[in-house]
Amino acid sequence: MILFPAIDILDGKAVRLHLGKRDTAMHYGDPVALAKKWASLGAEYLHIVDLNAAFDNTRINDEIIKELRRAVDIPLQLGGGFKSLERIKYCLEEIGIDRAIIGSAAVTNPTLFSSAAARYEKRIVCGIDERDGKVSIKGWTEDSGLTPIELCGRVKAAGITTVVYTDITRDGALTGVNAEKTVALQNKSGLNVIASGGVASLRDIEVLKAQGVYGAILGKALYAETVDLREALAVAKG
Repeated sequence: MILFPAIDILDGKAVRLHLGKRDTAMHYGDPVALAKKWASLGAEYLHIVDLNAAFDNTRINDEIIKELRRAVDIPLQLGGGFKSLERIKYCLEEIGIDRAIIGSAAVTNPTLFSSAAARYEKRIVCGIDERDGKVSIKGWTEDSGLTPIELCGRVKAAGITTVVYTDITRDGALTGVNAEKTVALQNKSGLNVIASGGVASLRDIEVLKAQGVYGAILGKALYAETVDLREALAVAKG
């Protein structure tokens, strides 16, 4: 199982949010320093979120993302505000990000999603954010009307193999990952599912690993030091 330490960037700083709400941001300093730290502890992949791009569709963090790319030699996946093929191209081809995570646009702009999938194939990941059984979009402010498994069907039809599944009610809350829904989604869809939201302890990682889940994002647990990255990686590798 792959573990993805998360670095969420807001106004140039690394932050963690509670349930995705901007006004709950807790600051954790320099994103580049954190990337180097997680890489030095053995991380094999990093999960980066540009919150300004997600919230405001602004690009004020591009220089920091470039610095992140230069600072570590492990793969990076980036989410936040992918609303055009030009933006996806810029991040993948010019900055050198390894994978782009498309969230809302997978629902609101299926043509864009299909075009990106056709062009970049496995370098495109779909972000599926779920609340009360439905996929939420536009910064978790709107109900798309789709269930996660319905969106997985569209994702699979486009040729995409990997999704990030977030249980919104657990994101940043340290309440434990929703292993049941994560495992069910992976088993029903046949896609690689990365669990996001709520990982709080090594036990969460053990459960996901035992059920064959593809990956898990570690956010608040690392920053609140309820999970040690080296120990987590050892569990994930079995």
